[in-house]
Amino acid sequence: MTAPTTSVPTPADEADPPRPEDTGDPFDRDALPAPPGATAALLRSLLAPMKARVAGTTLLLLLQQAAVQAGPLLVAYAIDTAVPAFRDHDHGPLVAVAVGYLLCAVASGGLQWAFIAAAARVNQDVLLDLRGRIFRHAQALSVDFHERYTSGRLISRSTTDVESLRELLNEGLQELITVVLSFVYISAMLLWLDLSMGAVAVASFGPLYLLVRLYQRRAGRVFRERSTAIAAVIVKFVETMNGIRPVRAFRREAVNDADFRVLNRRHERTNGDALLEMARYVVGSRLVANTAVAFIVLWGAYRVADGALELGVLAAAVLYLRRLYDPIDRLGMFLNSYQSAAASLEKIAGLLAQTPSVPEPSAPEQLPALESDLPGREVVFDGVRFGYRTGGEVLPRFDLTIPAGQTVAVVGSTGAGKSTLAKLLARFYDPSDGRVLLDGVDLRELAVPELRRGVVMVTQEAFLFSGTVAENIAVGRPDATREEIERAAKAIGAHDFISALPDGYDTDVRKRGGRISAGQRQLVSFARALLADPSVLILDEATSSLDIPGEQAVQRAMTTVLRGRTAVVIAHRLSTVEIADRVLVMEHGRIVEDGPPADLVAGTGRFANLHRAWRDSLA
Repeated sequence: MTAPTTSVPTPADEADPPRPEDTGDPFDRDALPAPPGATAALLRSLLAPMKARVAGTTLLLLLQQAAVQAGPLLVAYAIDTAVPAFRDHDHGPLVAVAVGYLLCAVASGGLQWAFIAAAARVNQDVLLDLRGRIFRHAQALSVDFHERYTSGRLISRSTTDVESLRELLNEGLQELITVVLSFVYISAMLLWLDLSMGAVAVASFGPLYLLVRLYQRRAGRVFRERSTAIAAVIVKFVETMNGIRPVRAFRREAVNDADFRVLNRRHERTNGDALLEMARYVVGSRLVANTAVAFIVLWGAYRVADGALELGVLAAAVLYLRRLYDPIDRLGMFLNSYQSAAASLEKIAGLLAQTPSVPEPSAPEQLPALESDLPGREVVFDGVRFGYRTGGEVLPRFDLTIPAGQTVAVVGSTGAGKSTLAKLLARFYDPSDGRVLLDGVDLRELAVPELRRGVVMVTQEAFLFSGTVAENIAVGRPDATREEIERAAKAIGAHDFISALPDGYDTDVRKRGGRISAGQRQLVSFARALLADPSVLILDEATSSLDIPGEQAVQRAMTTVLRGRTAVVIAHRLSTVEIADRVLVMEHGRIVEDGPPADLVAGTGRFANLHRAWRDSLA
């Protein structure tokens, strides 16, 4: 018979480890500095598999620019040679110019189309690779990283920052290559047509280069601030929507709105700063370009009038000058995209440079074969010390042996170290000193798949993924058959409510399992654990959020799941403790009481006092 329910006077859940980004400047909390050279190395690694395709794409643009830049030469030939020949009834040169101009136009259009198509395929493959890297790396990073680095910032890295790189690849690089090729082609043509005019045009590149360098330096800082401001907006939005129930319950709407207004204004200001830097660059570059063009045209006209320069050469030079300086604004747009993408790529490189604090072993070991039909294994905490990186030592020195097949309940006040014990056993963290052993094997020597087959943790939240009930039960064993899934659900006592759902086991539980109740979600999580068939099961506050009928159903399921296994139960309710073979009472990272529940109740220690208070509450 299930015991009545009450709560231990002090919550058993210890506080989450403090997050460094929860203090200080909210706009700098997501900083993950990229190591020197990491950004360039990331870009090279993204492009390395596509060297041949990048080279082919660049060749297409080279040919396209050659076709485009041939136009003014044909105009010069037409003015100085073809038109005089036509007046002398020689139509051939003018017809040749017309055919050449038409062929250049067709070639330019066709090559431009081929370049855009080839570049688009390269760009999408790069972005596909980058998004995959971010997702895989984020999953591989340890739990302590995710407790410090919020999901909103990860979303910003994989969406906003990748989008900045997409804009650069889709538009900016073409603009840059076009501008560079135009400068090279046109400078060569101007120097070939007339050395002195070409020299003046090339000399004007000096002030333009200084403007570009100044813009890069100023805009780089602005775009880093903008990227951080965007991330802060996303983080606030995600955090508020995920916590919409407590927001409503505690009337946080006005406070959140005020906080969001500050972040949104910061975003607006950084966008305005970026536009202001762009405007300064455009005004300065146009001033230099217009001054150079005016000087060259006036000087060229004087030389034509003096007979020192042919009119066709001047006309071609003017056309080339227009083509030389017109891309200046496009270069500014490229620099705009480049600075935004560089800031974003730096943040992505900083994320990808993070290494798991719980690394895979270089030479993993296998767990020994079970010595009996029972699935349990011995657990030993051998001289374990542990403290979160931002707080004091939680476990100053901890020794504990749990024989195979034993169920141990752990109780204690907030911050006593209970959840830390569970996290170390699940290897979400590694101890700073000492070892956690599973049948004599250090958890640090087990490959992650081997560890996850041996140790499973069921949390209070009972998180369900979007998808069907059957898919959620099979999370621990994706290859399980429908018959095995249903057998696990029946053993737990979940089959009846699942069968009553609209589509039975094929019912979509929706986001976070919102379609079913908390007790039903917990039953599904127990069915998942039973199907995974672990040697060691950790239950972290598995019933603390349930009502009495829900708790009773879950406790019946717990009895089934725990049978024969080694289990650590972080207990909040004394009714949960009663199913244990042994109770540990923890305070300040140490075990202060240890024994069977009946023996501790018969004594005069802390657990006995808690038990008497619980009994009195039932009277």
